[in-house]
Amino acid sequence: MNDIQKEAAEHEVDLEKVGVKGVRYPIIVLDKRNKTQHTVATINMYVDLPRHFRGTHMSRFIEILNRHRGRMTLHNIGPILTEMKDKLDAKSAHLEIAFPYFIEKTAPVSGQKSTMVYDCKFIASQSNHKDELTVEVNVPVMSLCPCSREISDSGAHSQRSIVTIKLKTEGLVWIEDIVGLVEGAASSDVYALLKREDEKYITEKAYDNPRFAEDMVRQIAVELENMTQITWFSVEAENFESIHNHNAYAAVSRDLKE
Repeated sequence: MNDIQKEAAEHEVDLEKVGVKGVRYPIIVLDKRNKTQHTVATINMYVDLPRHFRGTHMSRFIEILNRHRGRMTLHNIGPILTEMKDKLDAKSAHLEIAFPYFIEKTAPVSGQKSTMVYDCKFIASQSNHKDELTVEVNVPVMSLCPCSREISDSGAHSQRSIVTIKLKTEGLVWIEDIVGLVEGAASSDVYALLKREDEKYITEKAYDNPRFAEDMVRQIAVELENMTQITWFSVEAENFESIHNHNAYAAVSRDLKE
């Protein structure tokens, strides 16, 4: 049968990324407590496409995934990217792996155990045999407004916030450690299961520990700078405000190689 994809493109335009998106696939990630964790990822795979090819071969992306079934870990992303380039006659390859990561947490007073989920992502690319890998971790926390507490006779408004950490490293950094670092910079961490005594504790803890989005981002940045494995990072905090019809936002990034 004719391979239409190999025909020259009608328009002489090179494409930076072509491929498949939204592929659901089982993967294995490192777990600090249990060594490994099985989860299900949503995967995007791309390669570049020069003008002398009309289209890419979508089936080849899935075939590459299938060859690594049961071995989809952070350590073999490089070989997967290399295989994508080889099988699809490409100069560059890109892989995005988004997945839920689960950590068991214990409520602060009742001791009730529950499982928290953290949205994570591996973002990888390879060009000219150079690999780049960014790890992203999204951590939900609680923040209580210092200004609201200062001006109110009683009470202060609080909200749930999402802190997004992106890292490039030259060594292993545990997801659990990043989560703990972020939660320590917030007014309080959050839980999947709380009893009344836990709610009282967390409410009072947050009131005693007010934080702007700016406060959280700055504290996290200082702590990340002291982690020798990290070569680059970005920190973003978004507060889903409870009394405003908009969100509060703060961000910072650092290239620690400079």
